[in-house]
Amino acid sequence: MVALHEIMNLLDTLNPQQQQAVHAGLGPILVLAGPGSGKTRVLTHRIAYLIQDMGVRPYHILAVTFTNKAAREMEERVAHLLDEQVRGLTLGTFHAVCARILRRESENLPFTSNFVIFDADDQVNLVKRAIQDLNLDEKRYRPMGVHDAISNAKNELILPDAFPIQNYRDEVIRRIYRRYQELLLASNGLDFDDLLLWTAHLLENNPVVCEKYARRYEHILVDEFQDTNMAQYTLMRQLASAHENIFAVGDMDQSIYRWRGADYRNLLRFEKDFPSTQVILLEQNYRSTQAILDVAMAVIDRHPSRIPKHLFTDRGQGQKVTLHEVYDDRVEASFVVDTIASLVGSQQAEAGDFAVMYRTNAQSRLLEEAFLHAGLPYKLVGAQRFYGRREIKDVIAFLRLVHNSKDEISLTRVINVPPRTIGEKTYLALRTLATQSALAPGMLLLEMGSNPTSPYREAIPGRAGAALVHFGSLLARWVSQKDSLPPLSLMDRILEDTDYHTYIDDGSEEGNDRWENIMELRRLAAEYQEQGLEAFLEQVALVSDQDTLEANANVPTLLTLHAAKGLEFPVVFIVGLNDGTLPHSRSFDDPEAMMEERRLLYVGITRSKDRLYLITDQNRSSYGFSEPIEPSRFLMDIPDNLFDERQPQRSRRRAALTTDRPERWHIPGARAVDDRTPGKPSVQQRYQPGGRVRHPTWGEGMVLNSRMQDNDEIVDIFFEGVGLKKVAASLARLESLP
Repeated sequence: MVALHEIMNLLDTLNPQQQQAVHAGLGPILVLAGPGSGKTRVLTHRIAYLIQDMGVRPYHILAVTFTNKAAREMEERVAHLLDEQVRGLTLGTFHAVCARILRRESENLPFTSNFVIFDADDQVNLVKRAIQDLNLDEKRYRPMGVHDAISNAKNELILPDAFPIQNYRDEVIRRIYRRYQELLLASNGLDFDDLLLWTAHLLENNPVVCEKYARRYEHILVDEFQDTNMAQYTLMRQLASAHENIFAVGDMDQSIYRWRGADYRNLLRFEKDFPSTQVILLEQNYRSTQAILDVAMAVIDRHPSRIPKHLFTDRGQGQKVTLHEVYDDRVEASFVVDTIASLVGSQQAEAGDFAVMYRTNAQSRLLEEAFLHAGLPYKLVGAQRFYGRREIKDVIAFLRLVHNSKDEISLTRVINVPPRTIGEKTYLALRTLATQSALAPGMLLLEMGSNPTSPYREAIPGRAGAALVHFGSLLARWVSQKDSLPPLSLMDRILEDTDYHTYIDDGSEEGNDRWENIMELRRLAAEYQEQGLEAFLEQVALVSDQDTLEANANVPTLLTLHAAKGLEFPVVFIVGLNDGTLPHSRSFDDPEAMMEERRLLYVGITRSKDRLYLITDQNRSSYGFSEPIEPSRFLMDIPDNLFDERQPQRSRRRAALTTDRPERWHIPGARAVDDRTPGKPSVQQRYQPGGRVRHPTWGEGMVLNSRMQDNDEIVDIFFEGVGLKKVAASLARLESLP
């Protein structure tokens, strides 16, 4: 091993707060590490310090983190610091460490050491099996949603018998949970949550085993402590019970995975459960300029129940943050692409320096289209391309089949979506009959569904034949309406007839995201009311037929704010900064969710190294017209003097950020984009409360309120079956009714 003075030379490269953390003595230590403050460096130097300076054997050290990538990086850094591989050190993810313990201690558990770990698809399929075994309705108890409930219970260390019952649905889920666990054990299998659950229960219920590991691990180091759930927190507390030498590094300001069970309050529990805790702040940032950090602090300082940190950097003040307002989300996408093209064309940045971040996956659609229209490559992180997502491909396949019923590729995709008892055997029978009849399978289905006297109806007997006839009748109905209905109405008819919403949105976070993607596709379809189905499908085909870029390509990156955690980029755009998007509308009635939305914006801001663009929209494109929307309430927490002085000063009224045209770069090939609100002539107020109007999409409605804004009339209308809508009179094509 290297000499002590060499380790001390390494420690001399740390800043005073980092040195304080690395040199901290025994007992519980809580390191609150701001973004870009070198927490991984502190963790790895702490391990090296324990081994080299304090004489702790690697065998007695446990270090846990959340990703295999982070674990590998820590292991490599420790080896580099000590100039050799460290034998005996336990370093890995929570799940990997727990799996090792469970295999060693299987004699104390209801499964053997060669247990298998079921992946996500296996788990959902097993939930389906449990639902079937209990003769329950899958449509009423969606497997994905039930699995989420089971997973949440396991994260709280709740076994089936203790599953809380507040209503009949909870009682059913408890039965499914119990059956699900029986099926797991019958297969000698565990799911991901079981790795934590069984380890925690093993340590809690077997004092001998608990003392064995608590005595072994004299020092425990935990990365990303704010992302731990109750099961992980309980595990760490049990393992630290003998020595209480637990070194936790985290930042409640960066806790953004509540929907996965993460609980930032574990940082507060830590100080309560370990009263002698030393709290050390890491506030020096090595990533961002001070201008970016000042904006980040303005956002996060409004978060209650947090330990204040003052982020500072030696990188200098840097360029002020740009706050940019655009007319709508389509202009927003063009602004992003044109700005990137300008900076790359003027050699102020490379294409790979840019990241475009957004709250929901559905927001990527217009951005992707803008990049493709400009002929600029990009890569997508943390999600499939918009048109490659399962739910989007399903709906497009339905429409393609209606447009061309000979399209067998589309038919095979949707003939059993949602499930309608048409399996492989039934489809093979349909294809065989179609071949014998010299018809395409889709055309045969049309004949079966539209002709009550067709001999083909009896050719395939039983439930299988009945299912084919039913789907054929649906297809025939859609085909008969394709020329009279615009694309949006036809899409809605298909979604309704197939009950696709219930099928795709099971109440989980993923289900909500998938349905939001469908809503985004509907907005696109609304733009083709006049052009028709063929033009819509042609546009979709041209956009979706793109080559997949390599992950290491030097191109701009598009990603959600959740996926941006742990990453950094020289230039960052955060788009869609409007109430309802960020913060998301689902957070409005939940104070904890609203706080997490604030933390999510903070995480996005602090990914930026040199330049940051915050973009808000005046309107949202909604089914053929623009609907006024509010800027994000979080923007109002940022003082005007922190923004680029070239940009217009904001009104203190949240509803009206000013809209002057910003300075632009001009390079060959860059498209001119007018990001100002289109000029409107002076208009008079036309609609009075109580009056009735007709909208081309939503039908008849009653005017509840009307007001003038930005030289346009904004009308609040209640439509039966649709609800309250706020529309701009100049765009909504309203017809006054007597």
